[in-house]
Amino acid sequence: MEQGKADKELYDVIVLGTGSMGSATCYQLAQRGARVLALEQFSITHEKGAHGGQSRIIRKAYFEHPDYVPLLQRAYENWKELEERSGQQVYFPTGLLYSAPANHSSITGVQMAADRYSIPVESLSTEAGQARFPQFRLPADFAQLYEPDAGFLTPERAIRLFCEEAKKKGAVIKTNTKVEGFAKEKGHILVSTSAGEFNCRKLVITAGPWAARSIPVLQPALQVTRQVIAWLRPPDPAPFTLGQFPCWTLGLPMQAGIFYGFPILPEDRFGAPTGLKLALHAPGLPIDPDATDRGTIDDEVELLLETARQFLPKGHGEVVATKTCLYTNSPDENFILDFLPEYDGDVVYAAGFSGHGFKFASVIGEIMADLALDGSTRLPIHFLRASRF
Repeated sequence: MEQGKADKELYDVIVLGTGSMGSATCYQLAQRGARVLALEQFSITHEKGAHGGQSRIIRKAYFEHPDYVPLLQRAYENWKELEERSGQQVYFPTGLLYSAPANHSSITGVQMAADRYSIPVESLSTEAGQARFPQFRLPADFAQLYEPDAGFLTPERAIRLFCEEAKKKGAVIKTNTKVEGFAKEKGHILVSTSAGEFNCRKLVITAGPWAARSIPVLQPALQVTRQVIAWLRPPDPAPFTLGQFPCWTLGLPMQAGIFYGFPILPEDRFGAPTGLKLALHAPGLPIDPDATDRGTIDDEVELLLETARQFLPKGHGEVVATKTCLYTNSPDENFILDFLPEYDGDVVYAAGFSGHGFKFASVIGEIMADLALDGSTRLPIHFLRASRF
């Protein structure tokens, strides 16, 4: 199609953004036989949003809010389906060690979710934890919980697979296409882009850090922040490699959020960088998502290094790489899934994933497809509606 020309096809659904949630939505819609067009302003995949960085933790005993657990249970099923359909692995079970003072929300929340939904979680004594995971040096008064069915997902690989499987079913995905606006026309939605105009019956907005620009009503509710990730090279990497070391979280007194990390992943299977990855899950510095300078600040990296020195003393080492990704934070750090007012149920959006959304991408795609095609979903998203604000 020539620049600025209109595409005369009336798509069943147009999806704005093919990152974590958009790619999964395209996949779900295409599997159901919908005529789908996806519009992505960058490439598939990229490091300008929220999904870069090689790995994302997935777990069921959700300390943030126990109402997420049914969605996680479905997400696990959907990740397995993607693996079976594509023939590629995206979920890697490593187990996950939670450690923090006993009254820390990451401990009490895990226990609450595990009890309510009968999720296997082991409570380890200081001695048992040290014997099983000698890589850590934890205070004797810290609680230690272990979730064996937790692990990590490969975000870039998963997004590519969602898009590839969607295209096999007829979905059209246009990259390097910037959306300039949309409006309700008689009987359809008109989407204006840098590549021309497109028409659809239903519109799904999964724009990540750019959600507030696509949906001005969300601007007061969303704040985009820049997050720093580091990879370290331990003097002896063997005890920290995949198969020898779990994913982990660490909550500390007087420190907002939680530290978290992953085993060292082999470059031939997972790509670069190769190192012991760790980060802090807490809103970072506010940023414009279009900012060209996202470099790290020494103090941010030093905080991660000091955490490794203190709690993973043999894991501390040279900094191999640092990267930044973006969080789109909602006021309560819970997702926002809803219909856009004044569009008669024809525009639905997913936003505000607040740095803990990727593990849910496979089920968010299902929910968005439900809402777009059926106007409702059987999945429990009542606590994620925009009306709570």
